[in-house]
Amino acid sequence: MTLPRREFLQLAAAAAALPAMSRIAKAQTYPTRPVHLIEGFGAGGAVDVIARLISQWLSERLGQPFVVENRTGASSNIAAEAVVRASPDGYTLLLVTVQHAVNPAVLKLNFDFVRDIRPVASIARAPYVMVVHPSVPAKTVAEFIAYAKANPGKLNMGSSGTGALTHVAGELFKTMAGVNLFHVPFRGTQLLAPLLAGEVQVAFGPPLGRIEYIRAGKLRALAVTTTTRSEVLPDVPALSETLPGYEVSTWFGIGAPKNTPAEIVERLNKEINASIADPKFIAQLANQSGTVLAGSPADFGQFISDETMKWGKVVVAANIKPE
Repeated sequence: MTLPRREFLQLAAAAAALPAMSRIAKAQTYPTRPVHLIEGFGAGGAVDVIARLISQWLSERLGQPFVVENRTGASSNIAAEAVVRASPDGYTLLLVTVQHAVNPAVLKLNFDFVRDIRPVASIARAPYVMVVHPSVPAKTVAEFIAYAKANPGKLNMGSSGTGALTHVAGELFKTMAGVNLFHVPFRGTQLLAPLLAGEVQVAFGPPLGRIEYIRAGKLRALAVTTTTRSEVLPDVPALSETLPGYEVSTWFGIGAPKNTPAEIVERLNKEINASIADPKFIAQLANQSGTVLAGSPADFGQFISDETMKWGKVVVAANIKPE
């Protein structure tokens, strides 16, 4: 039997539309089972707090559990590689952080983060704070720069590890300020004790965990690292007020395996943006010194690329060797 041309074209068009309709239907019903959100920095830290916060909101909005898994090690690259190797079906996601933009220049990776992780949505960003031990006779960033130049190599700059954001934030400062600080890496939270003891004179890190010492006079906050002042430390100037162009943020978002269907990515992006726009979420985020960072998957992808390029240049300039 020969079909009339019009009927044949209609049937062909319908057949061609079936895969797209099937994908859309899957996205509309997604998720039908628990979703695993993997984060690589361990329970109780800032990354874990953000992961659990957004997971709670997505669980409520999408009607399925979003389960946070902690897979620590290699500056979150164990977590990232687990997601790179996962099935691209939307049921394994990664809590992406600024460290993933730093790592390609510092570590030997088995994957290309920009290529192999599909950006889903940005969530939030937060400042770091530049603190000094009270023994340092500097009340401002300008005074600190002058003091450091008068004492080259004699001031210890602590970090939570070589190649960590706490390290590269300091290296960016050293380059822009033209000062020589001696880098002393510690492991994670072990930095705080020598900082309070004055064995380390300056450090860059998150305000949380340091605010109480700042208020007690045990540490002196010279600046926050974002381009504007922080509500958490409203009387502390932005470092860019002294060094124009200096900007460091710790930031968070969601990524998925690269072949995750666009319809699922768009669904997740929509629900994440709706969550972070809620006043209750904004208030919860403020408790972590964070502010909302909304956008499309493309926006987040460009942001990751820009940050990767920025920190790659800092790592090269500071001659930080891959581990």
